[in-house]
Amino acid sequence: MNRRHFIRTLALSGAALSTGPACAATPQFPEATWQRLPRWRGFNLLEKFQRDWNNNPFVETDFDWIAEWGFNFVRLPCDYRIWTEAPGTYREAPLKQIDQALAFARARGIHTLLNLHRAPGYTVASPPEQLDLWSDGADGVEARAQFAAQWQMFAERYRGIPPRELSFNLVNEPARIPVEKYVRACAAAVAGIRRGDPDRLVLADGLDWGGQPVPELKTLQVAQATRGYAPGTLTHYKASWMKGSENYPVPSWPMLARPNGYFYGDGKKEWRSPLVVRGMFPAGTKVALHLTKFSYTADLAIKADGKIILQKAFTTTAGQRQPELKDILETVLPADAKEITVSMDKGDWVTWKQFRLAPPGRPAVLLETSTDWGKPQATWSVGTDGVARCDTAKVECDGDLLWTQQVEPWVKLCDSGVGVMVGEWGCHNRTPHPVMLAWARDCLANWKRANFGWALWNFRGSFGILDSDRKDVQYEDFRGHKLDRALLELLRAN
Repeated sequence: MNRRHFIRTLALSGAALSTGPACAATPQFPEATWQRLPRWRGFNLLEKFQRDWNNNPFVETDFDWIAEWGFNFVRLPCDYRIWTEAPGTYREAPLKQIDQALAFARARGIHTLLNLHRAPGYTVASPPEQLDLWSDGADGVEARAQFAAQWQMFAERYRGIPPRELSFNLVNEPARIPVEKYVRACAAAVAGIRRGDPDRLVLADGLDWGGQPVPELKTLQVAQATRGYAPGTLTHYKASWMKGSENYPVPSWPMLARPNGYFYGDGKKEWRSPLVVRGMFPAGTKVALHLTKFSYTADLAIKADGKIILQKAFTTTAGQRQPELKDILETVLPADAKEITVSMDKGDWVTWKQFRLAPPGRPAVLLETSTDWGKPQATWSVGTDGVARCDTAKVECDGDLLWTQQVEPWVKLCDSGVGVMVGEWGCHNRTPHPVMLAWARDCLANWKRANFGWALWNFRGSFGILDSDRKDVQYEDFRGHKLDRALLELLRAN
């Protein structure tokens, strides 16, 4: 360690020891290695999340309350543009604010995971980066050099701080890119870190926006982080930044089975099947099918007891491939029927979001869709209460399915000797509060079973326990903030 590193380490250590309650005991940090991570529990803090609208000093009381409530982890997702003047040139003022956050955390026994939410050459946010971190060309070479330089700067800056207290999370949520391109970029960053600090603990997010484990990264000796945002139609219901989320069906948990939002024609014969709804539907029942998009051509038919009651064909014009539709196909049953079907005999595919049957004087039957490509339609039975129940599946998603699809692949990676945690998870504030709590309870139980740590997105804000601005919560006043006590106690118990 050179003199500059030694002085900086002493300064940070002194700040950590002097910050917080005067009589606080020496913080205890569990050991952490890339092969085995502790079961950290905590939050993402967003003060450096986005240069143009969220670039503030970290708040000391956040760390006080996180520790007071028994949590031991923070993740700091950051936008590198906040402190980067030009490649290789850095502004000290924002970096000192990160120093201070680290000091706040260390004084309270809280592990800090520093993350580049926006890195040179890649971001999930807008606008996109000018360089491409995954490219084989000159722009990729330059992006990887800048990416490595960012992390080498931080490694040198914090050299000497034990890995049980500080770790680095390379880049947030790489998309669905080839594994070899991702490994190449991570290798460049890890090499930069090792030049600055051979002992620093490093985590890499999974591919496919954090959802897919990457066993190929094991050679770099890095732990990995997954996500907890499934199913997205529940966690991001009516989230303004998610295209189409305003059309998601109102979430439930467990998520009841829903019909597939695709009808397939003879262009997709392996998936072509009719939607079938069985019940007692008297003459005069109003029938409405809300369509949203189609590919090339689509020839749809609605039948009652096998007889066509409405048929319509759609054809693209020159230059169009998948035009948007605002069509609602409507008709009325001319006679009593026991079975209503919707089928697509010719064409490629068409998407729909709602099918409604309104018998005179009885509750309307409403089917709202999921959008699972390649999933056939099913048969539904309608009772006198107007509720349609799937004859082949009771639920579309529940805690057991989340375990199988979202957790088990990561348990397998963990069993191979790679540490795993959930770097982000949570539910936007438009999802009904009871639904969010039921879903969160199952997620937490799964991660506890797997012995995975987690970090809620976020602490204060629409996913968090403070000031989440939900409309269906009786908040508790807490030191000038609105506390979601039910969510807090659920987190503390898990």
